[in-house]
Amino acid sequence: MTGGGNRNWRLVRANTDAVPSSARRFMARARQRKLKAAMPWLIGAGVLLAVGGLVWLVYGTAVLGVRQVEVVGTELLDPEQVRQAAAIPDNRPLARVDLGAAGARVRELPAVDRVVISRSWPSTVVIEVIERTAVAAVPAKQGFILIDDEGVPFRAVKEQPSGLPLARLSAPGPFDTNTESALAVLAALSDELRRQLVAVAVPSPVQIRLELRKGRVVIWGDDTKSDEKSKVATELLGQKGEEIDVSAPTVVTIR
Repeated sequence: MTGGGNRNWRLVRANTDAVPSSARRFMARARQRKLKAAMPWLIGAGVLLAVGGLVWLVYGTAVLGVRQVEVVGTELLDPEQVRQAAAIPDNRPLARVDLGAAGARVRELPAVDRVVISRSWPSTVVIEVIERTAVAAVPAKQGFILIDDEGVPFRAVKEQPSGLPLARLSAPGPFDTNTESALAVLAALSDELRRQLVAVAVPSPVQIRLELRKGRVVIWGDDTKSDEKSKVATELLGQKGEEIDVSAPTVVTIR
């Protein structure tokens, strides 16, 4: 047909049979390659989103925040004293609690020897306190001061605890030489000497003496050879005399 008449055009979808099978396979493989190439990126993005959400949940919200501070191991201290010393804010994300700093604050309490702090998910901080153990009571103006085996004064009491010997010291403390001497002697005493001991007096490191029941006294001298002195003094407890001098354990005198 010729001439300038108008033509009507319309689009029609080609029958798939009109596309060669080789071309269809090529296009399918191309789509698979694109999907395969993009898959690691999609997985990586999903993982990053999941990890980011989890980190935000744990560190940035109060969902896993502190709801309880549990204190165990206290006898001398009130658990509330320990909580106040730890100063762990309520609802602070548990993962962000500085356990080391909280432990350092608790250790400042005089009665605390050691402390272990841990997280108990999902919302609890556990503070385990190991308190100091008294080995002697030091007479003071208004009662007694208890010291542990390191010479640390950690508690004031009005009455002498039963079964605890006195340590007559002018300035008890872990760096006081008289305190160190008293502790060395106490650690060396036999069971029999401990049963009869009333007090260990240390006016100076070379003038140590034991005050026993019934007014008896053991002159100890300094804290050297304390194990030997303890053995000799124990053997002489059955002898008559109010004063046993073991300051030179090889030359003992009884008066």
